[in-house]
Amino acid sequence: MEVETEQGETGKSVMCVLTDPEGTTLGGTMYLPQNVGPIQLQQIVNTLLKNEEKLPYAFYISNQELLVPLGNYLEKNKVSMEKTLSIVYQPQAVFRIRPVNRCSATIAGHTEAVLSVAFSPDGRQLASGSGDTTVRLWDLNTQTPMFTCTGHKNWVLCIAWSPDGKHLVSGSKSGELQCWDPQTGKPAGNPLTGHKKWITGISWEPVHLNAPCCRFVSASKDGDARIWDISLKKCVICLSGHTLAVTCVKWGGDGVIYTGSQDCTIKVWETSQGKLIRELKGHGHWVNSLALSTEYVLRTGAFDHTGKQYSSPEEMKKVALERYNKMKGNAPERLVSGSDDFTMFLWEPAVSKHHKVRMTGHQQLVNHVYFSPDGQWVASASFDKSVKLWNGTTGEFVAAFRGHVGPVYQISWSADSRLLLSGSKDSTLKVWDIRTKKLKQDLPGHADEVFAVDWSPDGEKVASGGKDRVLKLWMG
Repeated sequence: MEVETEQGETGKSVMCVLTDPEGTTLGGTMYLPQNVGPIQLQQIVNTLLKNEEKLPYAFYISNQELLVPLGNYLEKNKVSMEKTLSIVYQPQAVFRIRPVNRCSATIAGHTEAVLSVAFSPDGRQLASGSGDTTVRLWDLNTQTPMFTCTGHKNWVLCIAWSPDGKHLVSGSKSGELQCWDPQTGKPAGNPLTGHKKWITGISWEPVHLNAPCCRFVSASKDGDARIWDISLKKCVICLSGHTLAVTCVKWGGDGVIYTGSQDCTIKVWETSQGKLIRELKGHGHWVNSLALSTEYVLRTGAFDHTGKQYSSPEEMKKVALERYNKMKGNAPERLVSGSDDFTMFLWEPAVSKHHKVRMTGHQQLVNHVYFSPDGQWVASASFDKSVKLWNGTTGEFVAAFRGHVGPVYQISWSADSRLLLSGSKDSTLKVWDIRTKKLKQDLPGHADEVFAVDWSPDGEKVASGGKDRVLKLWMG
């Protein structure tokens, strides 16, 4: 695509190549006038991609967002006009999430620390797990407790909603799991027993692979992961092979299960017989956290920001598969691991057992890693009090968010991938702006450490819980 320009030094055109985040070129080399900026580039990309509906894009040169005309960029960064400029275009969400800026409710109820909070996939319900051995379901319209789910004999360490929104599973410090009916708050069957030590993570089989949802995987301090079928009400496969505690687990969109362990390895399992299919090695200390590039669409299944509800599992499965394929594109599913060795690795497990990139920069253990909903960013939370931002495709470091004065325990993304939330030992939540790389909102209010944060998939609300035993809801 050639663009005629006036001759003379000021009118000299810039030689550019447009590529997608994976590095695939769009339309070959172009000669663009120096006054071309993001708006004109959007028109060019939409035209070349033959988009019927014009989509918003952001543009990056060497990981820096282009916000000015090309000529200004070249001058400011002293880039030679002779060189071909590589510009990466990234699709942006067509909707916008408002930053949360106020606490709309402080709800008492739990009698011990709140250890986990999770919104349902459609964002309409909220659950929390506590050291008081209960799971609670909250009414988001009235901002009051709806059900108290009793039955566990020890701390509730983790909770997970099925992506069709029909079930909630909780795991306790004594190793048992319980499935609940979110409509009644009643247990759906007896506790699921088999693990010998506490539960460290729970992940459901994606709804695009199986609807209605009936299988989930649990990870435990006992070194095993177990696949459970709630329709059979039992463990169907035990994934044994780790030599120390399994700390985290993810059920991937391709149907495999990833487990991270204190034995420093990540294992990849197939789920029909529980065979080990790959081992990812490289970390020098415990693996603490795993994140998948497709995590957001796996968590939300067929639900999106529009709030559409579904009448049948078949329809749900079909829509979830469309959303998954659209998000994933032609690229393989990516995995990021965070470790006690202060580092992270970016993997493409379907392609290779070797890591793609080693991501270094944290000065303390990496506690939580999380891909943005669009898969373009990875965020990491660390005991070094910082949150770091990385390119989700290349693993390159992008920015450090500093402001917390204590270890950062958990992070969560807004549905449009433009804002990041963090909760810390310092008793505050903070909202970070991905575009400006700056603090957008400081949210004090908790009286003690904040252990758990979640941003609802519909973008409307944030929930947080911690040592002060209250659940806080935050709105925009």
